[in-house]
Amino acid sequence: MIRKILLPVRGDGKGDNVFAHAATLAVRYKGHVVVAHCRPRAEDLMPYGIAISAPLRKLLLSQSANVADQVEDGMRKELESLAARFGITLSDKAIPGVATTAWIEEQGRQVDVIKRHGRLADLICVAKPDVDRNLGTNTLKAALFNTGRPVMMCPPLDSAPERLCDHVAIGWNGSVEASRAVAMTLGVLEEASEVTVLSTGAEVNGADSESLKEYLQARGVNVKLLRFKSSRKIGRDLLQHCAQVGADTLIMGAYSNSHETETVFGGATQYVVDHSGIPVILVH
Repeated sequence: MIRKILLPVRGDGKGDNVFAHAATLAVRYKGHVVVAHCRPRAEDLMPYGIAISAPLRKLLLSQSANVADQVEDGMRKELESLAARFGITLSDKAIPGVATTAWIEEQGRQVDVIKRHGRLADLICVAKPDVDRNLGTNTLKAALFNTGRPVMMCPPLDSAPERLCDHVAIGWNGSVEASRAVAMTLGVLEEASEVTVLSTGAEVNGADSESLKEYLQARGVNVKLLRFKSSRKIGRDLLQHCAQVGADTLIMGAYSNSHETETVFGGATQYVVDHSGIPVILVH
């Protein structure tokens, strides 16, 4: 069951949408959303390789700190507004049976903040990377490769999702990553109204999709199996079949091949990351 959700934010304008997804889950599971803002150190904003006088350096440090204070204050107020909008209680700690949210502020690199807080989160919510603006890729990578926890990639939406984790699709290929994805999201699967296993039936040296269906049925999951013909564009096929069955969330193992290989040469995970229009829970 999802009890603690981490939401790393950085003032890039994507926080509201991701919070809408996290809030929807918090209300559904009575969970606690930790909104973690990574505040850059003023020293890191200094011009690199340029000699500046001590008075100018002091002035720049002061101005950087003031700007950071303004950003933090604005984001705190935005969180308060969003919490009220979604009916979530502001609380530094989780309250059993109540959807809550808290704000934390830390200095340093965002990857370190994600490591520290993500490793004890049931789910990490991040924005879908914006390739055109070069935003979000490092956040997704940090969450996937440095925490060992499930990561929900949230697509950009104009409003909160009407359904989330209600009809869940599983992209199954019998791999260790896929197995881990199922194991780490059992709480989601057991609470879903419907689960559809999507598979080509080509699980080489891995557990087959029929065995996964039986495994989930033994846990009381309402699950069905959909096999489709294998092609060289598995990522595209997964998304098409998600739309076909009406799934609102996809769960899959992430980057069975290396991230660099998939990014350069293409792969199922990278296609889904680039093209998905529904939330995707990824596990590496």
